[in-house]
Amino acid sequence: MFKIVKKRELNSTVTMMDIYAPLIAKKAQAGQFVILRVDDGGERIPLTVAGFDREKGTVKIIFQIVGGTTMRLNAKKEGEALCDFVGPLGCATKTEGIKKVCIVGGGVGCAIALPVAQKLHESGADVHSVIGFRNKDLVILEEEFKNCSDKLTVMTDDGSYGRRGVVTMPLKEALDGGEKYDEVITIGPLIMMKFVVATTKSYGVPTTVSMNPIMIDGTGMCGGCRLTVGGKTKFACVDGPDFNGFEVDFDEAISRAGMYAEFEKAEREKLCNLYKKEVK
Repeated sequence: MFKIVKKRELNSTVTMMDIYAPLIAKKAQAGQFVILRVDDGGERIPLTVAGFDREKGTVKIIFQIVGGTTMRLNAKKEGEALCDFVGPLGCATKTEGIKKVCIVGGGVGCAIALPVAQKLHESGADVHSVIGFRNKDLVILEEEFKNCSDKLTVMTDDGSYGRRGVVTMPLKEALDGGEKYDEVITIGPLIMMKFVVATTKSYGVPTTVSMNPIMIDGTGMCGGCRLTVGGKTKFACVDGPDFNGFEVDFDEAISRAGMYAEFEKAEREKLCNLYKKEVK
């Protein structure tokens, strides 16, 4: 069993947990992920490693409460344990040779972008970070990004905090202003990454995207996480989750990502009703 050592609410819909998993903490790298089950018979869900402490033997996960399984996960308390916690899976983000980078994160995707930014900062790279959220109440990890970024821009859709607008605005301004990035690394909602790639493509700046489609086994056998990249079928769990953004078929990925939206909504409503009955 994998004990929840620490739990903290980052905002009303996003929670951070430190899980005691020393063997995973020993080998985990930025960009990799784990697959967990909250309880016996529960659904398997992938979550990207948001950090790790090799000495304490803990792995950090950050998740958004969107469906039944993440509601069950969020109901867990410090001291309780998860049934399964498997990893590290996937390929680590490639950071070798990068001297100047722009990290673009959106929403809960910032949790995935943070360890990449930290690793590049530790290696001596010049790190510019742009993080975007719908509004002030949803901003997460700002201080952590400040600590590992030479330049940080916070964007909100409604202008309630930082600058008003989308993440592609400061990115385009930087590129128009002559910034020469070795690479842009973007992690967040599919539609956001699609437009980041559209922005960087005209400047010829190599752009890496982190894909987190539906996953079941994490070994490439189920085919649930398949993507079309460069006209070929790839599996995010074993070939990724990082890919060349210029080669990803985002329209297909967006279409497939919405397949289970109604199911997730129904499961969430069912669980909400269950919790209400328990409270009564």
